[in-house]
Amino acid sequence: MKLNYEPGFAVRGLHFDIGKGLLLKVDSFHQIQLGCVYRGLTPLSDEDVLNLYGQHYIPADYLESYVHNGSQQGSSKMAHLADLFSVPEMSLLCNTTEYFVNNNLDYHPDILFRDVKSAVQSIHPVMHQTVQKNPEDYLEKDPLLELFFDRLINAGKKLFLVTNSPFNFVNKGMQYLIGEHWRDIFDVIIVQARKPKFFTDENRPFRVYDLHQQDHVWDKVHNLEKGRVYCEGNVRQLQGMTGWKGRSVLYFGDHPYTDLADASLVHGWKTGAIIKELTSEIKTLNKPEFKWHVNWLQVLQQLIEEHQDVEDEPSQQLIKHWIGERDELRKETKHVFNKQFGSLFRTYHNPTYFSRRLFRFADVYTSNVTNLLRFSPKHTFYARRGALPHEYRSWFV
Repeated sequence: MKLNYEPGFAVRGLHFDIGKGLLLKVDSFHQIQLGCVYRGLTPLSDEDVLNLYGQHYIPADYLESYVHNGSQQGSSKMAHLADLFSVPEMSLLCNTTEYFVNNNLDYHPDILFRDVKSAVQSIHPVMHQTVQKNPEDYLEKDPLLELFFDRLINAGKKLFLVTNSPFNFVNKGMQYLIGEHWRDIFDVIIVQARKPKFFTDENRPFRVYDLHQQDHVWDKVHNLEKGRVYCEGNVRQLQGMTGWKGRSVLYFGDHPYTDLADASLVHGWKTGAIIKELTSEIKTLNKPEFKWHVNWLQVLQQLIEEHQDVEDEPSQQLIKHWIGERDELRKETKHVFNKQFGSLFRTYHNPTYFSRRLFRFADVYTSNVTNLLRFSPKHTFYARRGALPHEYRSWFV
């Protein structure tokens, strides 16, 4: 209880090696980013990391031991900490590990991970009660949110809400964000959906939630009515009762796996990810100093690449100096995001593992759904053409 929470220690999307008790950053090619491997709050040297893993690369079966419908759902050896709860979870893991190590206490990393995971999961009811008492202390009211919903409704769109949270918690939060009339906005409201089971379990029927008794009733649900609240259910019944299928649906969520993976890969929905960290990431990307560093880093790398084969000593010394400067710049461009782990979206050059999964499961991503107010409800976002490695010398690049 005396351990200090450090909110800026970790970033979302890191991996925890359950067997070794290490927190580390992995890129989209399953390579470990050296300098971003921690036991507790203490970084491991590059030499220690290579001794532990034998190489920079983590095999796919170690990283993703269980795959469901093409979406990585977890590993018995590695845990990908990708949701908003994962940041305090990682801090608790590292704080506790640091305490054990500093006090020479023997511990089993696997047991530690499972106990912390259980603690984070069990805190949800407490969190619900706490937020319900004073939602203004925890929720950021967006004055544009109701305007955004009104624009969609006026454009003839149907709106639905699917959440794992209980109704009382959702109701209290939505009343604060929008008002008492919030249920009039949505055509279908589903609580306690238990995602991702909502997308994978075909045998769970919808249940009506009685607002007066504040409990489920036994009535069989034949169709989903506006103004009523439903519990559990599954996506196939939702699609069958509403006719909302495939590309006609745009579904937003903040968890790449629980919210978006099966919705996108199995059911063909268009998906949007809400990534809160984008606000600070984009702010950093647009700082003049950061832009200069990145541009000079690119120039240095091109100089090294083009002249690395020269053999005379003065040239070799110059290239060695360039490589040293490049290494320092790589560290500086990492530290401006987060001193320990850098950007949520990049290692040094490569996208992170989190980015790879995000791009796989989300058609669009943004920091706030109301950012779409800048576009007409009829607006089409076209996929941008990215250059493949062999296309860089083509005339159109």
